[in-house]
Amino acid sequence: MKLMWFHLMPYTELPVDFRDRNPSVWVDIHSTLFDPKRAHLMYNDFMDELEYAAECGFDAVCVNEHHSNGYGLMPSPNLIAASLARRTTDTAICVMGNSLALYNPPTRVAEEFAMIDVISGGRLIAGFPVGTPMDTCYAYGTNPSQLRQRYHEAHDLVKRAWTEKDTFAFNGRFNQQRYINIWPRPVQQPHPPIWIPGGGSVETWQWCAQMNYVYCYLSYYGYKAGRATMDGFWAEMDRLGKDRNPYQAGFLQFIGVAESRQQAYDLYSEAAEYFYGRCLHVDPRYATPPGYTSEGSQRAGIESQVKKAADATVRGKSTGERFASVARDMDGIVDNGYVIIGSPDEVAQQLREVATQLNVGHLMLLLQYGNMSKDLTRYNTKLFAEQVMPKLRDLHAGWTDHWWPRPMDAALRAEVPAYMPKLAAE
Repeated sequence: MKLMWFHLMPYTELPVDFRDRNPSVWVDIHSTLFDPKRAHLMYNDFMDELEYAAECGFDAVCVNEHHSNGYGLMPSPNLIAASLARRTTDTAICVMGNSLALYNPPTRVAEEFAMIDVISGGRLIAGFPVGTPMDTCYAYGTNPSQLRQRYHEAHDLVKRAWTEKDTFAFNGRFNQQRYINIWPRPVQQPHPPIWIPGGGSVETWQWCAQMNYVYCYLSYYGYKAGRATMDGFWAEMDRLGKDRNPYQAGFLQFIGVAESRQQAYDLYSEAAEYFYGRCLHVDPRYATPPGYTSEGSQRAGIESQVKKAADATVRGKSTGERFASVARDMDGIVDNGYVIIGSPDEVAQQLREVATQLNVGHLMLLLQYGNMSKDLTRYNTKLFAEQVMPKLRDLHAGWTDHWWPRPMDAALRAEVPAYMPKLAAE
């Protein structure tokens, strides 16, 4: 089992009355709510937390891409990943990921991911999300009916840029380039492992199964709500006659561990309620633009997590009726499995059940969420690493992880300095 420490980098100081006074945390969140001086401290705390997770022995640290929002302050996860590549040693760096359809040209992704892979000595996991409608269609103005076509073309271009030895021309529908010859080239050959994060669409998990990529369900709503999606992925793998290797799947789960269940409830209630009450406050206008959700997903009755979050905003109204009971109080958050809390033994037991029932070999763990303080994040991270992680290591021991980074030999890699020495005066 691989245990991965995921950071969303949420803005931690949204006001108490945010839901009442603001239509959405995404797209049109007002600029006056952002204080750059406070965010300076947030960013540095977040980066300290990622480095601390690496020191604690997590198999990977994970970052992702979002735009125009207070839910996650990473419009460029590659900037954070580049810092982690320099400040960590053996920990994998999972960029989950770059929204391919937003890059013009997509060779920018090929180049920057190759840089991270080279700086880190071959520790990159390359995530290629299709992207949320808020990021892709509204913040970046992509036509929703063309989004997946742009995504697939960009994927093909990036993969060719990594693997073609000679300069080549690319003449696609959305991208035309006469000379493609990226420098640097990735350490990992033929390319870094490719993981695809998804929010539930049928086409995404079908494509992952066909392409032999890792399908990662980034679940806001925990393992109970995630069961149907993961079952859909494994059913597609069965249909294609492929092995049910758990390492071809990843799952995101919120965690709060303490000395007892009651202490965990008390410690993590504020942060959990902040996240589900403010960070997921999405205006329904931005959740499902026409053309974004495919006919296949609609026929399968699959609704994205963004849609679910947005529906919870419009209580008692048409689209909101189905999800009017989405939990924002700690009792509901815990009862519905959004956040797993408890003592180390209780959390370990629940996660063993999650990993077994969903058949996932990569657990991506949110041990910081909402407005959780740096001290509490470190406590949650340390206690999990010391008392929960060892109880999960034996899971899926009979399988081989073919989708993990293949770094350079440690003896050939550059040393990571414990500090940055000042230049001597001449």
